[in-house]
Amino acid sequence: MLRIHFTGNDLAGVRTAARPDVLWETILSFHRLRDRRGPVVFGEWRSETRMRLGGETRLLAALVPSRGYFPDFLTPAEGVHGLDEGLQAIRATDSGRLRGELSLLAADRSGGRTVPHSLRALADGGAAPFDRLVGALRSYHRAAVEPYWPHIRARVEADRARRGRALLDGGADELLASLPPMLRWRAPVLEADYPVDRDVHLDGRGLLLQPSYFCRGTPVVLRDPALPPVLVYPVTHGEAPTVRAPGGSSLAKLVGQTRSAVLHAIGDGGTTSELARRAGVSLASASQHAGVLREAGLIATLRHGNAVLHTLTPLGAALLGGAQRTVDLRCYARNGAVIS
Repeated sequence: MLRIHFTGNDLAGVRTAARPDVLWETILSFHRLRDRRGPVVFGEWRSETRMRLGGETRLLAALVPSRGYFPDFLTPAEGVHGLDEGLQAIRATDSGRLRGELSLLAADRSGGRTVPHSLRALADGGAAPFDRLVGALRSYHRAAVEPYWPHIRARVEADRARRGRALLDGGADELLASLPPMLRWRAPVLEADYPVDRDVHLDGRGLLLQPSYFCRGTPVVLRDPALPPVLVYPVTHGEAPTVRAPGGSSLAKLVGQTRSAVLHAIGDGGTTSELARRAGVSLASASQHAGVLREAGLIATLRHGNAVLHTLTPLGAALLGGAQRTVDLRCYARNGAVIS
């Protein structure tokens, strides 16, 4: 059982990450790659990713076991700003912290404190072992995460909009109560099923909520209590958006003033009723147009209480921003190429 203990100051300091964290997604995707659960969401991704992988997984497998502890230094806070920033923070890890966390990894895996031979060079420090680690992370990210980033970002941004709506409706209490079912808010403690018994005392530092596409089943927290508290939890997985090239049947349906008005009306997120009111159309019409926009991959939809909350996907935002091209996400994922 995981128990996160809040004070009044912690409730005031709860916040949701502004975007997906590239290193959390990279490390957690490595967990998903090696299990067989969630075939509907992750099955095609696993098949496509395995075809692109090389030898980079050998070093990562030594650092990130299929279950249990993996070192906190692999997911620095800078990962939310991008891959380069995150990898730079990993490279700057203090040698004492590095040895300590690798010893914890050894203890968790074998009951001893001796760092495995495959990681000894990294524990001893030096530029070359870090170069190999950073290279492996970058190569793995390029194969497993980067091609799917638009969809990952869309799901995380949809979750963020849902949490923001809960915060506006009822404050921090409502926000914490709105988290996925594996998390239970029993003020002043947030509980979750967890592989080990763990108490986290925030002590006035607040909590960063980090929604994650590749997190599954249970949330994740950092092992080191001295690090800034973060709770990584799974997003709700809706149907993956199908993004088609210009002239495809779904995008062709977008021609027309009313549907454009509904797309503009979404803004930072809105329920179907709000879309109808903002666009000046009936509830039935707003629902029908939202369905077409969703099929075209321009919006994401999540249930929020008795209503549904619509948010723009990156493609939808780009279209409103005047982008001249669209991207076929499935082709993009398979080829691993960036179309600009």
